[in-house]
Amino acid sequence: MTSPSFTFPHRHLLGIEGLAPHEISGLLDLSDVYVEKNRSADRKSVALRGMTVINLFFENSTRTRTSFELAGKRLGADVINMQVAASSVAKGETLIDTAMTLNAMHIDVLVVRHADSGAVKLLSEKVNCAVINGGDGSHEHPTQALLDALTIRRRKGHLDGLTVAICGDVLHSRVARSNIYLLNTMGARVRLVAPRTLLPAQAERMGVEVFHDMVAGLRDVDIVMMLRLQNERMRGNVIPSIREYFHFFGLDYAKLRVAKPDALIMHPGPMNRGVEIDSDVADDVERSLIREQVEMGVAVRMACLELLTQNLSRGNS
Repeated sequence: MTSPSFTFPHRHLLGIEGLAPHEISGLLDLSDVYVEKNRSADRKSVALRGMTVINLFFENSTRTRTSFELAGKRLGADVINMQVAASSVAKGETLIDTAMTLNAMHIDVLVVRHADSGAVKLLSEKVNCAVINGGDGSHEHPTQALLDALTIRRRKGHLDGLTVAICGDVLHSRVARSNIYLLNTMGARVRLVAPRTLLPAQAERMGVEVFHDMVAGLRDVDIVMMLRLQNERMRGNVIPSIREYFHFFGLDYAKLRVAKPDALIMHPGPMNRGVEIDSDVADDVERSLIREQVEMGVAVRMACLELLTQNLSRGNS
C-alpha cells in the first residue's frame, strides 16, 4: 500500500516534535489512501497479517483505543486490549517489569497511553517492538495531530499559510502541543487563545501568537480548534466558574463571526457541550469537522501501523 518512494525512518512514533515536513506529508499521503479504502466495500488489508498489536492504556480513552483497535484489525493484525486496571500493573508491577513481559510475548507494535509524560518513551527504550504514543501526560498525542492535519488538508487542500487558533485548556493539552509542532513544521500560523491560567509559561517561545480574548484571537482565522477543560489534570481553581468560562472562552456563533466566513471548527473530543463549545456550532454540518476527525483517525492509525511494521521487517532503528 505504501509508496516505494517513501519510508518512515523511525522505529517508534513518540511525538511530532522532530519530524521533518516530508515525513509528516508521507504519513498524511498514506492516510489519504486508507480514507478511500475505508469508504469502499473492501476495507480489509493483509499488511499486518501474522503480527500482534497490543493497546496498553493506563488511562481511559474509548475513542483512541477503539480507533487503534479498528485500524489494526482492518490491516489483518491480531489486536489485544490490555485492561490495566485488571493487570499485574495495578498490583504494583513496574513499567520495566511490564516491558520484560511484553518482550517475552514477541509482539510487533505497542500502543501506549499513560498519565505521566515520558512514560511511553521509557517503555520504548525497554521493548523490542515498535511503540506508538497514544498520549502521555501533557506531553504529546502525535496521531491526534496527524488526523487533525489530514482533516484540514482534505478540506482546505493545504496546511501552509493557514491561520489556526487553538483555544481553551492549552496548559494541560498534549493535543495542543502536538498540533503546535505539526502546524509550525508545515508552515501554518498558530494562535493560542486562553485565559492566562490555562497557558504554559512563556508560551510565545513555542512559535505561536498568544491571545487572552476570543474575539481578538479568532479574527480572520481559517481554523478554530477547541480544547476541552481537563479537570482531571487541574490543581486548584484555574477558572472562576463554568458559566463564566463559556461566556468568555466558549465557542458560539457570536465569537465565530470575526473568523473568516469559511472558517472550520474542530475538537479532539470528548466535547463538553456548553462549556467550551455551543451545541449548535459543534453540530453545524457546513463548518464543523468533528465527525470527520473521527473518521480520519482510523486512516491515520492504519498508516502509522503499516509504516512502523515495515520498518520492523527492514530492521531499521
